[in-house]
Amino acid sequence: MEQFEGQDILNFIKELPNDAACKAYLAKIKWQDGFTCMKCGHTKGCEKVDYRYHCYNCQHVESATANTLFHKVKFGLQKAFCVVFEMSTSSKSISSIQMGKRFSIRQGTAWYFMQKVRKAMKSSQKYPLEKLIHVDEFTVGGKEEGKQGRSYDTKKKKAVIAVELTDGNKVKRVYIRSIKDYSAKSLTPIFEEHISTSAKIVTDKWRGYQPLKEMYDIDQIYSNNGANFKQLHIVIMQVKSWFRAIPTHVSKWHIQAYFDEFCFRINRSQFKTSIFHKTINRMVESKPIYQNQIKQMLSV
Repeated sequence: MEQFEGQDILNFIKELPNDAACKAYLAKIKWQDGFTCMKCGHTKGCEKVDYRYHCYNCQHVESATANTLFHKVKFGLQKAFCVVFEMSTSSKSISSIQMGKRFSIRQGTAWYFMQKVRKAMKSSQKYPLEKLIHVDEFTVGGKEEGKQGRSYDTKKKKAVIAVELTDGNKVKRVYIRSIKDYSAKSLTPIFEEHISTSAKIVTDKWRGYQPLKEMYDIDQIYSNNGANFKQLHIVIMQVKSWFRAIPTHVSKWHIQAYFDEFCFRINRSQFKTSIFHKTINRMVESKPIYQNQIKQMLSV
């Protein structure tokens, strides 16, 4: 098969019925531009059984999963593909507890692999928002008595969102970044990472955006209780609803990965027929996470 398209789980299982089929799919993506040995960089080799490549120069034999985020997957490649399929095509969030039960995987193993998928979903920062951009801040978390607006001492997770609109005033792309507070210093990174200096940016009257006017074309207007940022606030409501569907606590250490997952999905929603394939491509391009990185992730 060339690439899997669509969001039908029955068709997905039919097209990729076992680990061997998934390995063949992965190998085709990994070596679509030809073989390059990960040990010596040599480009001459031959394909061996079980979708492995043998380097003629250093005799290294490389598997289809080597040097990808599928490296040393212990619970089976088909189950790993199913997790990717669920995370890339579902319109609702899903916890590691639910994912573990669905595919008979330990919760900790499911959580760790889902973090790998989220790593692949992180923005490459190669394609900044360019046209009309609306920017605002919001919080994620339950209600707190007497905490409204920009409360600095709130226990909620703070974030800033940038939404690019089309000429027809529709949402085109979205990026979200977790922030420590609402200062100009905390707001600056989302501009540097995701917004072009040539873009037309609209924010509310918050003073934290004023220092950024030296480099960016920013127009500050009154929010009018969100009426002047209607599309942006619809996306914020979608983010909050998406988090409420996760029946477990999301710590401040990991919330950025969940934001990256949400943005990856919404930014590719117009390409739903191939979003699974795009996610697999990202996981092939990304480097594997090793044991010391696992310990660091679990310690926070």
